[in-house]
Amino acid sequence: MESVDSVKNALRADFTWNRVGHLIARGVRAFPQAGIEYIADKFPIIGWLPRYNHRWIINDIIAGLTLGLMLIPQGLSYAKIATIPVQYGLMSSWAPSAIYAFMGTTKDLSTGPTSLISLLTAEIIDALHGDEWSPAEIASAVAMMMGIYGMAIGFLKLGFLLEFISLPILSGFISAVAITIILNQMDSLLGEPNVGDGTATQIRDIFQQLSRANGYACAIGFTGILLLTALDQAGKRWGKRNRIIWFLSITRAFIALVIFTGVGYAVNRSRGGSENYLFDVVKVQADGQEPPKVPSAALLSKVASRSVAVFVGSAVEHTAIARAFAVRNNYVTDQSQELTYYGVTNVFNSFFHAMGVGGAMSRTAVNSACNVKSPLSGFVTTAVVLVSIFKLVGTLYWIPKATLAAIIITAVWPLMSSPSVFYGYWKTSLADFISSMIAFWVSLFVSTELGIAAAVGFNIVYVLLRQVFATVRSLPDAQSSTSSELPLPLSVPHGDIPSHVNLPPDVRVFTFTDSLFFPNAYHAKHAIIDTVKTMHAPIFNGSSGPEQERMWSVTGEKRIAKMRRRAGITDATHLPPIGVLVLDFGRTNHVDVTACTHMKAMVQEVKMYGGDSVEVRFANMSEYVRQRFERAGWRLVDGWQSGSEGGSQDENQVTRVFDSLVDAALAPRRQSTRLGTSGSEKSSGESVNKGREKVSMREQV
Repeated sequence: MESVDSVKNALRADFTWNRVGHLIARGVRAFPQAGIEYIADKFPIIGWLPRYNHRWIINDIIAGLTLGLMLIPQGLSYAKIATIPVQYGLMSSWAPSAIYAFMGTTKDLSTGPTSLISLLTAEIIDALHGDEWSPAEIASAVAMMMGIYGMAIGFLKLGFLLEFISLPILSGFISAVAITIILNQMDSLLGEPNVGDGTATQIRDIFQQLSRANGYACAIGFTGILLLTALDQAGKRWGKRNRIIWFLSITRAFIALVIFTGVGYAVNRSRGGSENYLFDVVKVQADGQEPPKVPSAALLSKVASRSVAVFVGSAVEHTAIARAFAVRNNYVTDQSQELTYYGVTNVFNSFFHAMGVGGAMSRTAVNSACNVKSPLSGFVTTAVVLVSIFKLVGTLYWIPKATLAAIIITAVWPLMSSPSVFYGYWKTSLADFISSMIAFWVSLFVSTELGIAAAVGFNIVYVLLRQVFATVRSLPDAQSSTSSELPLPLSVPHGDIPSHVNLPPDVRVFTFTDSLFFPNAYHAKHAIIDTVKTMHAPIFNGSSGPEQERMWSVTGEKRIAKMRRRAGITDATHLPPIGVLVLDFGRTNHVDVTACTHMKAMVQEVKMYGGDSVEVRFANMSEYVRQRFERAGWRLVDGWQSGSEGGSQDENQVTRVFDSLVDAALAPRRQSTRLGTSGSEKSSGESVNKGREKVSMREQV
């Protein structure tokens, strides 16, 4: 009995068991309400559809029709990249838009086949083709595995795992993919036979067989590239002033498809069999949508490991595009929900003999340019694609292969990062430059799977080695300044903000507690943005706040409301604006390119929320961290020593660096944006004066 009592007493006194019990009890109490909210979050349409404005329907119809016209040539082209019959590109394109209307969290994102997914799928087909499965069956199995991975991460809210892919790795990886796709299309563009596989082999064969190129195919292909490029440039130059030119520009792929399909029909229809055609055509053959079929378990086991690279690349691309356009158009997206949708739609697509799908940058940009108002536009896109599947397949038979090659080449060319991007990595961080080069060269000449794995492995090893060989300095140091750095954190002027210092309520201070680099940069960015939106009011100038243009999206409002409930804020009408944002780098000894890029995005988003008058200041930066930011393109100046009181036009592009948090938080504001001047800034100044006795909460990031 004594031993039993001893165990009971130990369990009562055990901190860990008590904490586990407390968490379990809290979870049980919150489960009913949390479960309902979780299910509702999986279908965002429940929140925004009742607030839909009937006047938006015209915009949504135009956007949906435009994307449908884009998806027809792109679906065919990307199926060609994936080395499956081109009609399966259309079969991959009709469902994602409709499903996104129910599950999507952005109004702009367009999903469907992409060049990245197509190339990676083609590599898997090349490795497995010759067994008992057809290319279309292999592509469907890859789509199912992509969907399973996406649902697992999305439903469990594990989207942070994708942050282990740094931005330099993505740049190198996607650039290599773009070059590989272009090389794969050169045989169709030039009408050359017997071009081998592999980058080095393809380059050799393309030049060796130039004398055997088909002149008709070359004429069709290069004329298509010229037409597509001319319409693209015309749209960039005159599209904003002329709606006809703008529409011709964004539907240029469809226009090229119609023109050259007519040429293919007129030239080849009367020439007998396909062996007599002047140039190759795609020969689309299908009788509507095929009945659903589940991929075989044996095939799924074969593609499971190979599909990881496809999932990682496309999921990162999908979420990055969603985040970028959410920031551009001033609403909030849910990364975990986007991955849930990504998983569900790929599993659904796999039943219909379809290849994998994800977010596409070009179509998303067009959707945004069409001023789309809600995801309802997806139903129109689905209708257009279904019409082409059931009614236009016979016409699509005559599309020249060279035309599809031209559409593909002009579509993927912008995906390649310019040399200046890689030079920027070189200037900022040698490790980031090396990781981008590993991803680029290994993906280009070996395989995309090994390329992204090798680059991620290098980054992980580099981070571990930094921890193993941490620098230890002895003070005083003859090589350093005469004053020791040891007392700095203990002194009031250079250390923490003492309790007796009253900060204005529009000042928010954040302290990074560790190095800032690719695994934690995204989390740190959103921790800052979430806190600012929770504790401060937006600027009501039409770009933020409860204006009608943002009423379709409820994701951001629900998130802010939840965070304010947790913070105990019951009346948000008296929240102060955000005037000064201070970032304390006193404990940060390392930053990388990804961190610098995310911090730039954070500043942009905070200024969209709080206005251009928001000042971002840095404090306690080491020389090493400061150099990293400057080499990444940040303009940093010391305090108010250089151009401090000027009203220059580029003042907003300068970030000021202070030696202490107190100086950073209480230094004078820019004269051109001092609080209390006029309009909303005047009301902000009154709020500051009324609440000056309050002390701002310091946040640990």
